[in-house]
Amino acid sequence: MKIGVPKEIKPQENRIGLTPESVKTLVSEGHEIIIENNGGFEAGFENDQYTSAGAKIANNASDIFNDAEIIVKVKEPQKIEVDMIRENQIVYTYLHLAAAKELTEGLIKSKSINIAYETVTDDNGRLPLLAPMSAVAGRMSVQAGAHCLEKNQKGRGLLLGGAPGVSGGTVVILGGGVVGENAAVIATGMQAKVHIVDKSEARLKQLVEMFDDKIIPEQSDKIDLNELVAEADLLIGGVLIPGAEAPKLVTKDMLKFMKRGSVIVDVAIDQGGCVETSKPTTHGDPTYIVDDVVHYCVANMPGGVPRTSTIALNNATLPHLVKLANKGYKEALGADKNFLAGLNVHKGMVTYKAVADVFGHEFVPPEKAIIS
Repeated sequence: MKIGVPKEIKPQENRIGLTPESVKTLVSEGHEIIIENNGGFEAGFENDQYTSAGAKIANNASDIFNDAEIIVKVKEPQKIEVDMIRENQIVYTYLHLAAAKELTEGLIKSKSINIAYETVTDDNGRLPLLAPMSAVAGRMSVQAGAHCLEKNQKGRGLLLGGAPGVSGGTVVILGGGVVGENAAVIATGMQAKVHIVDKSEARLKQLVEMFDDKIIPEQSDKIDLNELVAEADLLIGGVLIPGAEAPKLVTKDMLKFMKRGSVIVDVAIDQGGCVETSKPTTHGDPTYIVDDVVHYCVANMPGGVPRTSTIALNNATLPHLVKLANKGYKEALGADKNFLAGLNVHKGMVTYKAVADVFGHEFVPPEKAIIS
């Protein structure tokens, strides 16, 4: 198959869909790979590395969208890219459609086949293609939050890890999944006081086994979230409902009780955010203030560390891409219910229930869509 990788055009997005090593693997399987000129440059991958791996270099994105049977990206297609997507073309990338009505409508209209990394599952119900970027974002959230707490960033002027004779700050992590676990790795390493809130008692027990007394587990239905949010110097939103819009756990009214200069890092912003006052920001202009609380809501956090992120992402996405290219999408998806869960929009049909529900579209089960 012809597999095309355009350069990412979302602001401050420097990742790329395939590494040269991934290209080498796909070429060895007999596939033709087309990479946009300098598409991997900002992630540290040069054109000659791609050509040495067997790829061809295209001068512009339109050549790739015109020629490729499969488009491999990192972020959701932007408006100019949606307009180039062809009928029956396969798009394999992060989509986050539940928070993107215009994109959803554009993909429906294109009659393309759209497989979202973030809704592919495994046998345990986890999200293996989302996990690497959630891990990166979780670790970055504490790093970013600690920076935002500095006075010159309009924060509290607090060193999150404290100093000799000075206690560290308090971190409240909403959600004990991949984001929360990785945020806790960094926050506990910095010797902050760390609360992790989750609705699952079993998951909290797992986290206590990992972190011992370095964290304070909080079961969501047994706490007063208002009090906990008020205690936070750094609040991290890491709540995820697969493929659906994130629940608004922190209301605007709660901000009135937070400390002046405290920081919210809403990692769930790709899915609409779990804080009522959250709105997407960029790496170029990452923060804004509401009620004296600094909000950091960058929608593509892992794009700030593109080399690490691209390699980590490819480790997860490549095996599925190989199956997709070798077998074709109908056989690859039909033989693997976990991969099939990634199908969000198929030839004008919405095949992911949470997306259909949020926008009022008819839901077509993906197993039916691929045989229609």
